[in-house]
Amino acid sequence: MAFTIAIDGPAASGKGTVSKAVAARLGFAHLDTGLLYRAVGRRMLDGVDPEEAARALTAKDLEAADLRGPDVAEAASKVAAIAQVREALVDFQRAFARRDGGAVLDGRDIGTVICPEAEVKLFVTAGAEVRAERRFLELAARGHKLTRDEVLADIRARDARDSGRTTAPMRAAEDAVILDTSELCVDEAVAAALRVIEAARAAG
Repeated sequence: MAFTIAIDGPAASGKGTVSKAVAARLGFAHLDTGLLYRAVGRRMLDGVDPEEAARALTAKDLEAADLRGPDVAEAASKVAAIAQVREALVDFQRAFARRDGGAVLDGRDIGTVICPEAEVKLFVTAGAEVRAERRFLELAARGHKLTRDEVLADIRARDARDSGRTTAPMRAAEDAVILDTSELCVDEAVAAALRVIEAARAAG
């Protein structure tokens, strides 16, 4: 039986962590849709046309070692603003969402564009400074040499790009539950998400 959980939100809000944990807890399949755009961005940095890269995307592309780096993140945000790239990836995401056994998808436009009929929609967010600190610590742990100010500037630039693009701008769906993780630890954020999901399942 299909049951789709759409989890959207800005960079470093915790949506990926929450999504993975929720999927594991419920035994659902999980798709980090941002990884699709990172893979396309990686291919663009290699000189491949973004639309061509999106149409030819394979599972192997999603396994590249450097998809979490800052250069790829910036490239991903840029290719995500290209309408043809988004269109090329829509069918893959929608098919994943309706697979038997349930699916959790996280991204920027899951509840608004990809899966507007999702049984549960969450918009996970946090203050820009909080998100920048999380991303700084994550990148520092991987050996990236960036300052906190640089990371904050990048977070703000990505927010502006993601929310201001013409095609599928990042925003909370009208019926999404807002989950602010600014002052929540991981366990608290996951528990809050699970409460929303269980209430929806009980009501459905």
